[in-house]
Amino acid sequence: MFRKIIFLVTAVLFSCLQSMATHNRAGEITYQQVALLTYRVQIVTYTKTSSPADRPVLEMNWGDGTKDSLPRISKITVGPDISRCYYEGVHTFPGPSTYTVFFEDPNRNGGVVNIPGSVNVPFYVESQIVISPVLGYNNSPVLLQPPIDNGAIGKIFIHNPNAYDPDGDSLSYELIKCKGSGGLDIPGYFYPVASNSFSLDAVTGDLIWDSPTIQGEFNVAFLIREWRNGVNIGYVERDMQIDIGVTNNNPPVINNLNDLCVTAGDFISFPVTAVDPDGNMITLTATGGPLDTAYTPISTASFPTITDNSPATGTFNWQTECVHVRKAPYQILFKAQDNVTPISLVDLKRMKITVVAPAPQNLTAAPSGNNSIHLNWNQTTCVNAVGYKIYRRIGFYGYTPSQCETGVPAYTGYTLLTTIQGISNNSFTDNNNGTGIIPGNDYCYMVISYFDDGAESYASNEACATLVQNLPVMTNVSVLSTNQTTGSMYIAWSKPKTIDSTQTPGPFEYRLLRAQGITGTAFTQIATFSDLNDTIYTDTGINTTDFGWNYKVEMHNLTPGNTFKMGESFAASSVYLSTVASDNSVQLSWQAVVPWINTQYVVYRQYGGGTFVVIDTVYVTNYTDTGLANDSLFCYKIQSIGSYTSPAFVNPILNFSQEKCDIPVDNIPPCSISGLTVSASCERESVDLNWTKPDPACGADVVTYELYYTPTRNQQPYLIAVLHDANITTYTRDIPDSIRGCYSIVTIDSAGNKSGSSEMACAETCPEYTLPNVFTPDQDGKNDLFVPFPYRFVDHIEMTVYNRWGNKVFETTDKDIRWKGTKDNGSVRLSDGVYYYVCTVYEIYIDGIKPRTIHGAVQLIGGK
Repeated sequence: MFRKIIFLVTAVLFSCLQSMATHNRAGEITYQQVALLTYRVQIVTYTKTSSPADRPVLEMNWGDGTKDSLPRISKITVGPDISRCYYEGVHTFPGPSTYTVFFEDPNRNGGVVNIPGSVNVPFYVESQIVISPVLGYNNSPVLLQPPIDNGAIGKIFIHNPNAYDPDGDSLSYELIKCKGSGGLDIPGYFYPVASNSFSLDAVTGDLIWDSPTIQGEFNVAFLIREWRNGVNIGYVERDMQIDIGVTNNNPPVINNLNDLCVTAGDFISFPVTAVDPDGNMITLTATGGPLDTAYTPISTASFPTITDNSPATGTFNWQTECVHVRKAPYQILFKAQDNVTPISLVDLKRMKITVVAPAPQNLTAAPSGNNSIHLNWNQTTCVNAVGYKIYRRIGFYGYTPSQCETGVPAYTGYTLLTTIQGISNNSFTDNNNGTGIIPGNDYCYMVISYFDDGAESYASNEACATLVQNLPVMTNVSVLSTNQTTGSMYIAWSKPKTIDSTQTPGPFEYRLLRAQGITGTAFTQIATFSDLNDTIYTDTGINTTDFGWNYKVEMHNLTPGNTFKMGESFAASSVYLSTVASDNSVQLSWQAVVPWINTQYVVYRQYGGGTFVVIDTVYVTNYTDTGLANDSLFCYKIQSIGSYTSPAFVNPILNFSQEKCDIPVDNIPPCSISGLTVSASCERESVDLNWTKPDPACGADVVTYELYYTPTRNQQPYLIAVLHDANITTYTRDIPDSIRGCYSIVTIDSAGNKSGSSEMACAETCPEYTLPNVFTPDQDGKNDLFVPFPYRFVDHIEMTVYNRWGNKVFETTDKDIRWKGTKDNGSVRLSDGVYYYVCTVYEIYIDGIKPRTIHGAVQLIGGK
């Protein structure tokens, strides 16, 4: 019996110790993907060394319905009463999905200021793992700065986790509340109180507390989210502890550091200096991916720890290599800590280093055959590159990249021509996707190398080439006259500059072909020319009103016994103009498909049968002519101005569109009214509508208002009134039981155009339903029935009447009730006395029917 008592006491004491075991200070979960569905996961906790609680294993919940006990790999002392515990395990998930992995420990350490009763509050952290074959492999960010830090009252505190993403994914930071049991926010938790502010920078990860006002230990938590191609691909939660003390000490200050952008292969070396305003000794350290051999095993950067009198200076060195190239910059966090006890203060400075791949070297471009340009360049020195991207534009730009300006920016006018995989594929022939390069234009190129994570090198030199012109080149397709049957077109081309007389001794012949439509391909021959200097033709008898036309010239060798087609020009179309008439305006748009480059367009207008005059010159293919009189005829034509980039052709190249006429018409709806308000009177059973006239800029010609009504917001409005006076801005609706509902107004202009509906304005009902407390069913014709007082906005009721013993004597759904004081309204009269009722009244509101329950009593006098 005595042994049993001892055992029970011991068990109780052990249970109490467990429940009061001050323990966890901080922690986080990180992971690495080792196979498609398999991950190596680490838990790092910082615990109170003196606590009797100890965790040789921690239970990990994998988020897939399973859990494991992870063994502790190490436990080391890292500060006064602070131990760092490291756990590790491997888990294979059942399939691609999103998993939230977490662990929960029974106790935090006691005395945390912003967690009420912290010793009995569980410690909880989680991380999210997204397994997706589309996104590819992913490793969590690694937090290089420990989650334990110190600060002082009245001194600005700054912490940065210095998160490093091994995959180069973008990171963002989000402040959250510390979690407790079941991963829920801890009841009563509050963010640390600051004299000015407490914030977390979402981009840099700087946690700034300006400034602490209370001494003690505080816990804060935040998420570090990973982003790849704009998609959130997981997060790590850090729960950290900050110990705030009291001191007259001032923190050291690190000199300002500028971000760097370097070309792979460059050697980086720069000093970092910290000064302590109190003259204390300083320890200067640095963390970051390039400094850690686990993440940068090749050519690791160095920054030896320096402990020295103020000022203390250390040197950062890094021999960069191609293997360091990545899209995201590397973050280096420098930390200066004074040696004052018991509270040492710190300063943090972060800087970013971007490593860019060098540009491909010695790009050349040369004509190849009749319609291609061949490119060559040196293979990139970065063997980790995936391949190349080739960009092209017509005409030389003269691009020189600025610092860290990688790829080929859009403002240069270059566009992506093709992407080549494999760095050994360092040549390309451009034949314009099989359609051929257009003679007469200088084609210019730049090449970059690219990498798996989206990083791009600097751009190569620009290389340009022009094809030798050994075929005719189109220069003009211009409308001379506009008519559906007798229209005419001016056609011109440039003769070949070079002909290989060995291969093609001649004689020669041009054959001019035409197709209907500016992109037409059904070409038919319309003329032939035996003189190579004969390069002009007038095409007549065609419909230039309704169609644009497309032309090209073939060149044939007619050597007897050896006749063949030598080639053909690129097709060129006329400028085809379209118009759309609107209110006091005509919208013009035009198209032309030509091998030269059109850069300007002159807009001509004719009014009242007069001559065409220039009204504007534009650089786009559309124009709106405004301020016109409605119902009047206006005619237009366009002159395009363009050129080839080669000086060997006529410049400028001028061509006219057909003439196109239109009549402006008022087809623009007026704007709707604004400021519609509704006021209702339950006593008068009326609704007053008030509104403001439409803006004169878009509603000057409004002549009519249409008023619409709907009983509820969910129903379709219907017309209730038409007001044929634009000066009216009020309306009263006097219909019994009608004040509930929503109203809107449509405006109509003099041309019959209707606006959209105005914003809806609604009038709420004012239901009323009250019952008397006595009635006298004595057949004298006065007050014989139990009925409500006059009511309004009631749809129906559900009423039950009980006697004083709780027995039901009457029920109804009739909102007028009409109870005769008999059992179930039959012939059996009830005794005089008090009867109790429960009445649910279903009242009519703008959002529908809503119940209201009335409990009451009525006295019956004059029964049996």
